[in-house]
Amino acid sequence: MKQQHIRNITQLGIKELYSLLRDPIMLVLIVYAFSFSIYTAATAIPETLHKAPIAVIDEDHSPLSERIVDALYPPYFMPPTRIALSELDARMDAGLDTFALYIPASFQRDVLARRSPTIQLSVDATRMSQAFTGSGHIQAIVLDQINEFVRRERAVSIPPVELVLRARFNPELNKSWFGGAMQIINNITMLSIVLTGAALIREREHGTLEHLLVMPVSPFEIMASKVLAMAAVVLVASAFSLNVVVRGLMGVPIEGSLPLFFFGAALHLFATTSLGIVLATLARSMPQFGMLLLMVLLPLQMLSGGSTPRESMPELVQFVMLAAPNTHFVLLSHGILYRGAGLEVVWPQLISLTVIGSILFTFSLARFRKTLAAAE
Repeated sequence: MKQQHIRNITQLGIKELYSLLRDPIMLVLIVYAFSFSIYTAATAIPETLHKAPIAVIDEDHSPLSERIVDALYPPYFMPPTRIALSELDARMDAGLDTFALYIPASFQRDVLARRSPTIQLSVDATRMSQAFTGSGHIQAIVLDQINEFVRRERAVSIPPVELVLRARFNPELNKSWFGGAMQIINNITMLSIVLTGAALIREREHGTLEHLLVMPVSPFEIMASKVLAMAAVVLVASAFSLNVVVRGLMGVPIEGSLPLFFFGAALHLFATTSLGIVLATLARSMPQFGMLLLMVLLPLQMLSGGSTPRESMPELVQFVMLAAPNTHFVLLSHGILYRGAGLEVVWPQLISLTVIGSILFTFSLARFRKTLAAAE
């Protein structure tokens, strides 16, 4: 009897794969989500400061002011545009410059005379992410150049204590390393819910679900075939993306065990594909399914800890999100992919994913049986 169950699930799973191959929209979505989407998310992270336009009003024309201007170089900034003070407002109003640095006359002389001169930095704050990050960069650059210049001119002694920064797990502070892997994590969640839910709704809209009811198969076999088939598709696509796009094309190093990561991904897919079945039983059509997906997917991704550390969220949100599978999957993925964590570190997340997946699968199976009973 068990062999018959396995045979039925296998045959139904193959049917699901054939149905997916005949759906060009879903195929395009899978290809895009695990190729172009990964690359663009990694290379166009909003808070990244990259080639920001900056203008400089240098009324001092001293060696110190030239040092400051020369330090504003790519890739963080575009080559500085030298303008007159009268041009500042017009260029900022036109959106030509994100930053404008005004160095007043006699600036170097006042610095050496310890008169505490002032430099003005004008920022286009409508470009929110670049404005916040770039202001800090420019402040650090200006202070570094001034301190180095003053030390050379006055022979100031080196401070007795030096703070040394050691960036672990991402020594280059390259945000694309984080963005590429994080987008794969998000897309695994999204595609697993979309593909599984769409497969069930497609069966119902095409009338093939009624055909399955007259066959010698159980609701468990029908649902298990959809879960396993769609999970396999997402798992293969994510493996291709992680190895070819992230590691190959983008050159992002992966620290931990990929088999352990994909084992955790399989447990996560067990939960999210079951969630897709639940949403499909609640929706009567694809548009309704899309609306439900927006209501569920956005909170899952935004509150899982992938975009914002969970510690900075309200305690109630942290507690509620422990019931979400991708909260534990994000913790597991960060530990394995970024920090090289092993089974001795991520076993709590594996257990959590197993428990949450079992609960969701049981609930979705009950909902699916209820839907089949209504169809009869």
